[in-house]
Amino acid sequence: MAPRVAFPGWKPNLTASASKQDDRVLISAMSVMRFDTRQQTKLGQQMKLAPRMIQSMEILQLPLPLLQERVEQELESNVALELVEPGDGATEIRTEGEAEVADTEREFIAGESGEDFQRLADLENRYRDVWDGGEEVRRPTAGAGERDRKMDAMANTAERGKSLTDQLDDQWRLVEVPENVSVAGRRLIEYVDADGYLGADLETIFEQGGGLEIHDWSISLLERTLERLHRTLEPPGLLARSKQESLLLQIDAIVELEGDGEGSWTDAAVLIGEHFEDLVQNRLPKVSKDAEMSLERVQIAKALMRQLSLWPGRELANPDAQFVMPDVIVEYEPENDAYIAALADGTMPVLRINPQVEKMREQPELDHDGKTFIDTAVRDASWLIDAVNQRSNTLLRVVRVVLERQREFFDHGPQFLKPLPMTEVAERLGVHVATVSRAVSEKWLQTPRGMYPLRRFFSGGRETGQEGQEKSWEAIKEMLREIVDAEDKAKPLSDQKLADALKEKGVEIARRTVVKYREQLGIPPARRRKVHATG
Repeated sequence: MAPRVAFPGWKPNLTASASKQDDRVLISAMSVMRFDTRQQTKLGQQMKLAPRMIQSMEILQLPLPLLQERVEQELESNVALELVEPGDGATEIRTEGEAEVADTEREFIAGESGEDFQRLADLENRYRDVWDGGEEVRRPTAGAGERDRKMDAMANTAERGKSLTDQLDDQWRLVEVPENVSVAGRRLIEYVDADGYLGADLETIFEQGGGLEIHDWSISLLERTLERLHRTLEPPGLLARSKQESLLLQIDAIVELEGDGEGSWTDAAVLIGEHFEDLVQNRLPKVSKDAEMSLERVQIAKALMRQLSLWPGRELANPDAQFVMPDVIVEYEPENDAYIAALADGTMPVLRINPQVEKMREQPELDHDGKTFIDTAVRDASWLIDAVNQRSNTLLRVVRVVLERQREFFDHGPQFLKPLPMTEVAERLGVHVATVSRAVSEKWLQTPRGMYPLRRFFSGGRETGQEGQEKSWEAIKEMLREIVDAEDKAKPLSDQKLADALKEKGVEIARRTVVKYREQLGIPPARRRKVHATG
C-alpha cells in the first residue's frame, strides 16, 4: 500500500466522501509547492573602470623612481614605444660617407621586390630567442661612437646596498681565526638586528645551534668569538648585548686610537657603566654625588658622549634612509614676485610612438595577426603616453594651488604653514579628492627652502585667535620648537608652561597636545633638557 502524504494544514477525512472544504485546503497546500518561471525587467546603474582609467590612476600615484622603472619595462616590452633622444626627429638623414647602417637600425620600406620583408624574416630568425624572451634583450646604441643615455643612467644609478649582515660577514671572512671560531662568528652575525645589537642571548644561540657540526661548540666558544668580533668589526660597538656595552666598546676604541690624556673618556666610561639610568634622566647632581665627581667633570664627560652612537649598525645600513628625487622644482621669480613650478628637468624621458612601427601597419603584405599585434602595441603605447602626460599636468596643477595657498610658507618659513585640506584643492581643480591624494602620494618638491614631501603642505589646523588666522598643525609644531630653543636651559619650561607660551602667541591647545607634539619633534621633557650650573 502506498504511503499517504500529509500537507501542512490538512487532515485526512476518514469518512467515505470528502467535503468541499477539505478539497480547498488540499489545493491551497499544494499551491505552495508550485514552481514557475517569469521574466522581469530591472533598471540599475553599475560603475566599471576601463583598463585605460585604471592605468592612468596607477601612473598618477607612482613616485618618480617607480615611474621610471615602469617606463623602462614598457620600453623593453612594447615595440611601438620609443624614447626620444635630444635632437632626435621623426626620421634620420644620413650623409654620404657615413658608416653602413646595421640591419637592426635600417628603416623597413615596403617595396615591390619584397627585399625588406625578406630582411625582416631574416632578422626574426636571427633574434627569435631574444624576441621570445629566451635571451636578455639588448637595444643597439644610437650610432657608432655615441653614448647611450639610458645605459649611462643605469650605470650611474647606485646599486642596492648590502644588508648589515652581509657587510659584517664580509669583514669577518678577512680575519684569520681557527675554523670553529670563524663558523661561530658567522653564526653570531646572523643574529644582528637593524641597530647593530646582538638579537639574542648566548644561551639561546647555543641551543639553536646544537645541530651544527662545530668543533667545541659551547657557551665558552661563543663568548671568546664575540669578544673577537667586538675588537674586529667596524664601526665599534657592533654586536653588543646592551646600549651600555655598545657605548663602552666605542669608548675603548676611541681611547685605544686617540688616547685619554685628560681622563674625560675614563669619566664617561664610569658614568655609563655605573650611573647610566641617572645619566639618561639627567639627574646630574645625583650622578656627581654618587660618582664623587665634580658637576663640571660630569658635564664634560656627558658632552663627549655626543660623539658616540646608540645605533652603530645604522652607520653601515640604515633601513630608514631613502633616495629622494624631486618631481617638481619650485623657484622664485623676482621680476614677477611669484613662485614658479616646473617638472624636474631630465627626470622623465620623452616618449613617442615609433613611426616605423606605424608605417608597418599600412603594408599590404602584413597579415591579420600582424596588424592586430601592431594595433595593440600602438594602443598600449598611446595609453601610457597619455597617462604620463596626465600625471604631469595634474601634478603641476596641484602644486600651483599649493604655491598660491602656502605663499607665506615659502616667504617666511614652516611656522607660517596654513591648513590645506585636499577637498579644497579638489574643488578648485574640479577633480575627485582621490585624484589629489594620488597626485601628492610620495611626490617631492625642491624649493628655495629645501626638499619637502608634497603631502606636508596638506594638513589640518585651527584658528589662532588673531583675527581668525589659521595655523596648521605643522606650523604649531614649529612654534613649539622655537619656544623650546629660546628657553632658559637652566630653567626649562614644563609642558604646561609651553602650552601657556603658545597661548600668548594665539594658539590655545591642551597640555596633553603639547606633550604629543613635543614627542613627535623628539624634544625631551623639561627635566632632561635642564643644564645644571657648575660651581
